[in-house]
Amino acid sequence: MTIQNRPLADLMRPETLSDVIGQDHLFGETGALAVIEKSKNVPSMILWGPPGVGKTTIAKALAKISNAEFVAMSAINSGAAEIRKVVDRARMLAHTATENALFEDNQTPTKTILMVDEIHHFNKTQQDLFLPFIEDGTIILIGTTTENPSFQLNSALLSRCKVITLKILDDAALAKILARVEKNLGKKLKLSDAAREALINLACGDARYFLNACEELFALDLKSEISAKKLTEIISKRSAHFDKKGDFHFNLISAFHKSLRGSDVDAALYYLARMLEAKEDPYYILRRLARFATEDVGLADPNGLLQVMAAKENYDFLGSPEGDYALSHATIYLATAPKSNASYMAHKAAIDAASATTDLMPPKNILNAPTKMMKNEGYGEGYIYDHDTPNCFSGQEFFPPELLKKARPKFFEPNERGFERDLKKRLEYWEELRRKLRK
Repeated sequence: MTIQNRPLADLMRPETLSDVIGQDHLFGETGALAVIEKSKNVPSMILWGPPGVGKTTIAKALAKISNAEFVAMSAINSGAAEIRKVVDRARMLAHTATENALFEDNQTPTKTILMVDEIHHFNKTQQDLFLPFIEDGTIILIGTTTENPSFQLNSALLSRCKVITLKILDDAALAKILARVEKNLGKKLKLSDAAREALINLACGDARYFLNACEELFALDLKSEISAKKLTEIISKRSAHFDKKGDFHFNLISAFHKSLRGSDVDAALYYLARMLEAKEDPYYILRRLARFATEDVGLADPNGLLQVMAAKENYDFLGSPEGDYALSHATIYLATAPKSNASYMAHKAAIDAASATTDLMPPKNILNAPTKMMKNEGYGEGYIYDHDTPNCFSGQEFFPPELLKKARPKFFEPNERGFERDLKKRLEYWEELRRKLRK
């Protein structure tokens, strides 16, 4: 359904900032957009947020309040030539406006706002083209992006732009949008309460998708109210917002790892499900679980790593979806396991020590002497075979002598959790034996 040949999403696009629904954090008394609206001074900026939350709408509204000419381009299908054309046009506009400034009623725009959609698709050279024209005021740049600007945009460009973060639209905002649509069109969608809730859920916070779905439903000219089940047969769910190379990918895996570390089994299962729903590679998840088993569970529960490897074997054997249960199985085990990063920290400490002392020889007594010359040099001399001692513990020294000048290095510091409690007692026992043998 369209009105005046315009899609519903375009027809319902707010023309002023006051009509924007959602993004309340930007419109409070000290909200970034409220301050800009009050001052009428629009700086160059980057609007960062997921699809369908109002980035383009806000850019167009900002052009209106600043009496600027609005020019839009997409970084996907534009290049340096298009950028230079906009700059030339902006210079001409500024010059003409200056000449016409003597006329009191002159309404000629004096500024140019250039909106670059998905600006992260521009390479470094293309991004650098904007720098001098932002600085001299030739253009006001508004870049929109779904990717984290810190990773995708040049630091030089970011230093000249204000970064404004937009949030995914919540259910209340989408409900307001639907109410506005029905009011403007003078008719209501024939949906049960459950179907209305389902329609909002299907949109996953994307207003553009939501309005397109509403347009599809209006076009059906429904004669009677439909249920949530019928709605899902008509409208497909919006694909989960997930780019395996993008920011959401790293956000979800970070949330998953930290939920495991925090022993929050339910949150860990939720983020696992989010990744599976977004078609994340199950082997990527398994690799993260294996990493977690060694870094965060460690020897507090040595079975943690075994459970992950068993889950991998299970997934290899069954595939998806049955093999997905093994990922949940391993997630639950690791989330509820005792935690220790002692082995992880021991590894890092040992690497640091080794990298700083690569020229040190081990003590000769623990080295083999396969030749007569080496034996004459003292290799193997004085070595004690631990199995020949009463406690199977000789207490002899294995570190290079140079490392013992200050204090005997200690890398592994087990805690009192899980199996590491037993390891700690064992190490303390050997340390006491070593002390007695050296008296």
